[in-house]
Amino acid sequence: MKRYSGFKLLAVDDNEHNLFTLRSLVHKHMDVEILEATSGRQALELARANPDVDLIILDVQMPEMDGFETARMLKIHKKTRGIPVIFLTAAFKTEEFQQKGYDVGGVDYLLKPIDDNQLLNKISTYFRLIEKERELNRVLEQKVAERTAELHQANQHLENILRYMGEALLILDPEGCIKQVNPAACDMLGYEQQELTGMSIGDVFEEEGQEQANAFMGLWLEALIRAGALRDIEAAFIAKDGTRVPILFSRTALVDQQGEIDEIICIAKNMSGYCRVDEESSAHATGD
Repeated sequence: MKRYSGFKLLAVDDNEHNLFTLRSLVHKHMDVEILEATSGRQALELARANPDVDLIILDVQMPEMDGFETARMLKIHKKTRGIPVIFLTAAFKTEEFQQKGYDVGGVDYLLKPIDDNQLLNKISTYFRLIEKERELNRVLEQKVAERTAELHQANQHLENILRYMGEALLILDPEGCIKQVNPAACDMLGYEQQELTGMSIGDVFEEEGQEQANAFMGLWLEALIRAGALRDIEAAFIAKDGTRVPILFSRTALVDQQGEIDEIICIAKNMSGYCRVDEESSAHATGD
């Protein structure tokens, strides 16, 4: 049964008889499309016009542009540089010429006369390698597509959580500048998202003075470095219109591979309307 349907081979030889012999041999055993060129320049034109060529069998001894120069030109152009080239020659048999063939980009250097089976095996070897590479690429592309879809779904799920969560979420850089907020934070503070982005967390916290705010930030970062998280802190935001918003505040530090703080995740629950009950009031209420 013939194989390699869909593959395309470019045969280059200035001798029409050699092209006929090669064409007849390949077509007898393989279902391969064959393009033919009788000169190096024609080979370059065909290769550029047919970037889906899978393999080139190239004669070395040709007038005007020999096989070495043709191969060198093929490797220069982006469309053709990846096509494997097999040199096939009856004249340039020395080791020096064989090395030159490899130097200009040939993957194999075959000498005439060559046994038909040996030539077919060489062609088959490269076609099998191409098949395996294509299958590997197909599998990789499929996995990338599946992974991309999974990440998109996960990101969409996360975005929905952040969009619809009731608590305010603020993501800060290590200096306390706001990098990202969710809609609940905008609603709580009365700012648009682009207004909050770039502000300092101290700009929306209730602080009596800049010195106290700076001290607060310093203690906060030290505590984050030591513990990694601070939870359920009673504090207050100051909204854009000056309204005081009591909150229950939690902060978590995310560190990089060097152990340095990379981002700070802040979550604030609006405590407006909640009545604070201290231990003494609770004791009186229960009669203890």
